[in-house]
Amino acid sequence: MQRTRPAEFIALVAALTAMVAMTIDTMLPAIGVMATELGAAHDNDRHLIILIFFAGLALGTLIFGPISDSTGRKPAIYAGLGFYLVGCLMCYFATSFPMLIAGRFVQGFGAASPRVVSMAMVRDGAKGADMARIRSYGMSGFMLVPISAPSIGQVVLSFGHWRVIFLGFMAMAALAGLWLATRQEETLAPEHRHPFEAVALWESAAAVVKHPIAFGYTIAVGFVFAAFNVYLATCQQIFAEQYQQGGYFALWFGGFAVGLALAMIVNGRTVKRLGMRPLSKYALWAFIANWGAMLVVSLLTAGQPPLVLVAVFNFISFFASGLIFGNYNAMAMEPMGRIAGMAAAVSGALSSLMAIVLGGFAARQYDGTLTPVALAFVVFGLGAWVASEWAERNRPVAH
Repeated sequence: MQRTRPAEFIALVAALTAMVAMTIDTMLPAIGVMATELGAAHDNDRHLIILIFFAGLALGTLIFGPISDSTGRKPAIYAGLGFYLVGCLMCYFATSFPMLIAGRFVQGFGAASPRVVSMAMVRDGAKGADMARIRSYGMSGFMLVPISAPSIGQVVLSFGHWRVIFLGFMAMAALAGLWLATRQEETLAPEHRHPFEAVALWESAAAVVKHPIAFGYTIAVGFVFAAFNVYLATCQQIFAEQYQQGGYFALWFGGFAVGLALAMIVNGRTVKRLGMRPLSKYALWAFIANWGAMLVVSLLTAGQPPLVLVAVFNFISFFASGLIFGNYNAMAMEPMGRIAGMAAAVSGALSSLMAIVLGGFAARQYDGTLTPVALAFVVFGLGAWVASEWAERNRPVAH
């Protein structure tokens, strides 16, 4: 039983999950400067600063989830925070672009632990709609980070060097670890832990992949996450360079994030009454229709839609995504109660791998216009719809 009250537990989960968003969003205003200063070969190489972080995140997710099923949740998080701090130091002292990329990979590997293990902590004490509600409230708190994080990065660039950002990351990790150590007791009782054995892990992974609900919604999350990766990789180029909004980039990014945070709050308040599946289905339809309209407008304007329309379409997209992410993750995890850590690991790693490969390929197609970005969002939205429909049509019949 946790020492924290429910509200504080949600806040702690949000803080642990927020490390991923903070480590990405704070540096978005600086990625162009970082790539140039450290000698990146191509203008689109700046995308690697974001995408390689997700590669480390995918590998770490696959490792720390199973470890948490064996050692307990807290020791696994402490280990991840240690790797995260090492990655921060590598980036701070980087003298070349490859060294920076290596540090970002280690950062992502370490950040996977608080992200995936916090999901398992929630699953230890909640099920179904209650789990989705807690995750939504936690995610809404965590999504306050993108509203302010790019501004923090912009302030650092205005008054100091981009390397200072990584010192801030180190302080954030230390404070999160201290909060976990002093205020939260272990959520996984010793009698519920599983030995860390390769055979057992393989069997658990196979169970997740073979379950149509867990697997189908994992693939759906991967498609939505891929679209989000395209946005993260290209937003600095789109707003700061294509639309010459460099001084206001943080405001644009934060404004769109408000839509995501609001959607997650709405989801937390309505999911028990309306249900996870209807909410997420309608949100996905809105997501696809929104980006279909954006694609048409982009084609009619030679890839240069008016900035005000770009803002409207992005806000709608973020709001729809907020209704999708928490519910899809909850539905993927719902059937996996006994192996929550492994379920979170396999689901998170697979969806992250999809996001890296698909999102990375789509982001490389950016050519100074919005057409390839809008096309990618439409295709990924349709992919998520196919995967979620397949999952529901193959839902096991209750006996």
